[in-house]
Amino acid sequence: MNSNEARVALNTGLAILALVALRLVAAAFTPITFDEAYYWMWSKHLAGGYYDHPPMVAAVIRLGTLIAGDTEFGVRLVSILLALPMSWAIYQAAAILFGSRRVAASSAILLNITLMAAVGTMIVTPDAPLLVASSLLLFALAKVLQTGRGVWWLAVGAAAGCALLSKYTALFFGPAILIWLIAVPKLRHWLVSPWLYLAGLVALALFAPVILWNAEHHWVSFIKQMGRARIEDFRPVFIAELIPTQIAFATPLVWMLGAMGLYALLRRRAGALPARALVNVMFWIIVAYFVWHSLHARVEANWFAPVYPAFAIAAAVAAHLVDWEPRWQRLVDFCRRWAVPGGVLMFVLLVVQADTGVLSGYRRDATVRSVGIGWRETAAEIEAARARTGATCVLASDYGTTGWLAFYLPKGTCVAQQSQRIRWVNMPEPDAAQLAGPLLYVREVWPGDPPLRDRFASVEKVGEVERRRGPLVVETYALHLLRGSKGEVFDRTPPPELQ
Repeated sequence: MNSNEARVALNTGLAILALVALRLVAAAFTPITFDEAYYWMWSKHLAGGYYDHPPMVAAVIRLGTLIAGDTEFGVRLVSILLALPMSWAIYQAAAILFGSRRVAASSAILLNITLMAAVGTMIVTPDAPLLVASSLLLFALAKVLQTGRGVWWLAVGAAAGCALLSKYTALFFGPAILIWLIAVPKLRHWLVSPWLYLAGLVALALFAPVILWNAEHHWVSFIKQMGRARIEDFRPVFIAELIPTQIAFATPLVWMLGAMGLYALLRRRAGALPARALVNVMFWIIVAYFVWHSLHARVEANWFAPVYPAFAIAAAVAAHLVDWEPRWQRLVDFCRRWAVPGGVLMFVLLVVQADTGVLSGYRRDATVRSVGIGWRETAAEIEAARARTGATCVLASDYGTTGWLAFYLPKGTCVAQQSQRIRWVNMPEPDAAQLAGPLLYVREVWPGDPPLRDRFASVEKVGEVERRRGPLVVETYALHLLRGSKGEVFDRTPPPELQ
C-alpha cells in the first residue's frame, strides 16, 4: 500500500469512527423501542432459537449489557460497534473486486450513511448482525476469487452461518453463490470441489442450534417466517411501497448512485465479469424474491438489509469507475459531494424527531409508537398503581408492552404477557405465588367490555395512564386489577400458524 492508499484508508477509518461515535451518542439519549425491549428479554435467556428469529440479536444484546448494563446504551453498544467489522469487510471486498481504494473507501462510507446501516445498527434488530455477516460474506467470496484458494470457502461458510444465525433471509445467499459460480466460466470448477461443500457443512453446523430448537418446538419459528412466502391474495398495491421506502432507507443520493451503479454493472461498463456478477447476484436474488412477495403482502423496508453491502459497492462504482455522459456525470458529482452530509443530516433529524417530535409540531409520525419515548414516566405511574393495589405481577396484552414494562419497571418486578405464550417458551414463567395474588393488567384503552372476565372472578378498572411525547398523548393504557383466577391465568392458545 503506497502513501496515497494509506491516506485514503486512514481518512476512511476516521470517517467511520466519527459516524459510529454519533450513533453511540444518539443511542444513549434515545428511548428503547418495543422490539429492542423484546429482544432484551430474549438476551436474559439465551437459546438456540426464538419464536420470531434466530438467536444472534439476543447474543449481541447480552454482550452489550454485560459491558454497559441494562440501559439503552448497553442494549445498543455492541450492535453499533459491529459497524466497524462491517466497514472493514466491505472496504476490503470492494478493493479486491474493483482494484480501487477510492471505490473501497466510498463503499464503506456510503454503506454507513444509509439509514439502513445507521439506524439499523443503532436500533438493535436482527438486521444489525445480518449486515455484518453479509459484508463478511462478500469479503470471503472476493478472497476466493482473488486467491483461488479453497480454504477461503471455509470463511464463506462461517460468514453464511453467522448470517443464518441472524435472520432467515440469509438462506437466499446459497442460490446466489451457486448462480455466481455458474455464470462465471472460470469459477465453475468450484462446483465439483470439496471446498464448496465443506463451506456448506460449516454453515450448517453453525445453524444447527436453530434447527434443533425448532425441532423441539414444533418448527414454530420456521413456520412463522417461511409461511409468509405463501401467496393467498394477489394484492400488487404493496409493490408501490418498495421503491419509496428504499429511497428513504438508502437516503436519496446514495439510492441514485446505487441504481446507476447497478445499471452500469448490468451493462458491463465497469469491472470484470466475476466482480460484476458477484455484486449482481448478491443484490438481485433477494430483491427478486421481495418483489414477488410484495405482490401479495407488505414487505417491510428493513427486510432488504442483506443487499445493502452489494448496493453500496454498486454506488461507489457509479461514483468512480463509470464514464458517464455529461448530464449524468453532473448528477453523479452532485450525489458524490452531498451524499455524506445529506445522510448524516437525515440521521440527526430522524433522531431529533423520534426523541422530541418537534419537527412535526408534536404531532404523530412514523416513529411515535415504536420508540419508547415517555415510557420511563409511564412505568413509574404503573409501578405506583401496582404498589397501591398490592398486585404481585403485571400482565400485558402484547409483546411490545411486555418488553417495555420489563425494561422500565423496577428490576425484579414480575412481568408477563397474558397471551401468545409461545413467544416466551425460553423464559421461566412466574411462580404460582406471584400468579395467585391480585394481578395488574395493562393494555391500551379499547372500546368494549373489560378484558378477561371469563378467566377471573373480579376485573376492576383501577386507573389509566398516558404515555406522552411532549404535549402529544402517544398512547393511553387502562389498568385493571384481576382477582380470583378461574383456572389458567395464561392464554396458551397456539398462534394461527400452528393451528
